[in-house]
Amino acid sequence: MELAELAQEAGDAEMATGVDAELAALQGEYEIARMSLMFSGQYDDSDAIVSISAGAGGTEATDWAEMLLRMYLRWAERHRFSTELLDRLEGEEAGIKSATIAVHGRRAYGYLRAERGVHRLVRISPYDSQKRRHTTFALIEVLPEVDDVDEIGEIPDDDLRVDTYRASGAGGQHVNKTDSAVRLTHLPTGVVVQSQNERSQHQNRELAMKVLKARLLERRIAEREAELATIRGEHVEAGWGNQIRSYVLHPYQMVKDHRSNFESSDTSGVLDGALDRFMLAELERVATGNEPGSDAA
Repeated sequence: MELAELAQEAGDAEMATGVDAELAALQGEYEIARMSLMFSGQYDDSDAIVSISAGAGGTEATDWAEMLLRMYLRWAERHRFSTELLDRLEGEEAGIKSATIAVHGRRAYGYLRAERGVHRLVRISPYDSQKRRHTTFALIEVLPEVDDVDEIGEIPDDDLRVDTYRASGAGGQHVNKTDSAVRLTHLPTGVVVQSQNERSQHQNRELAMKVLKARLLERRIAEREAELATIRGEHVEAGWGNQIRSYVLHPYQMVKDHRSNFESSDTSGVLDGALDRFMLAELERVATGNEPGSDAA
């Protein structure tokens, strides 16, 4: 700063150029340190498993769940991450009741963990003949994908109940006429996962085991965090709580995150996968304990 003032007072262009170069270098170092702080979690560099569940509200809710599925697929595409559909349960009239996808890419879980929670949509429903405004919700769960079984240990067969059933929805005659879908229940914890997207029972069991391991790991992480919070004397919130983000399409256009207060009026861009600024605002809030405040895009 002193050199910048001297350069300005002396009108020294060469010194000013050197100051600009030093500033650019410092800014680069700052961004590296800032990103390291936000992605310092044990599993932040891992792949992610994202589950989307429609809330109450019939067709409006299942349509919203499918909109969110498309949003995260488009976000992954923007980052050139690969995705894999692990499970999809169609809605009765439109949309999806639930879906689970794997997102493969560096820091996929680090970014997507900022999306965990309830997402709220406010709009004029295209399924309401009277064109009334509707509010609906969907739950997003994000798990780190576990490749190393040593992290949670082998799961004994005695701890599992395996149910097979006929897959529903699109998929051809083979999917609908054979018991290819698999549901796994982890008896000690009560965690239930299922997979019906693949055509073979063996493939669906493998995918269901992958999701089960991720859920058990997430459960372990949550228990550790709760224990540390109790030791620190912090209030431990039970459950998912209220919505983390609202997407308002009527009577005005606004997407607002209720944790970081970051907001954007570019609703179409956000729903098309432009989520990075929302994610980074929340990750920075968590990493620093600060409230970045509203920053309209």
